Amino acid sequence: MVPAIRYRCAACGNLTRFDVMTDRRTRAFHHYSVGGELSVEEEEVLSEEVVEVRCRWCGHGRGVEILSESVAADAVGDEAVGGPAVGE
Repeated sequence: MVPAIRYRCAACGNLTRFDVMTDRRTRAFHHYSVGGELSVEEEEVLSEEVVEVRCRWCGHGRGVEILSESVAADAVGDEAVGGPAVGE
């Protein structure tokens, strides 16, 4: 499983809404019913590369930062009590 990454937009303070484009290579078991319906099972991610991250609030990716684990934990605590105000 690919570890979760937390992002922050330094431009607007957003911690929760991002468009993340990835290139992903997977292996999966495709199971077709007699009627032709596809069910994808046992999907395994073999590799994944983040191509682009854009902030949903301000619309660009120039200020998006990857948070360290300690900063991300603090950010989650801040969100629980209201999070940053817009423009902070």
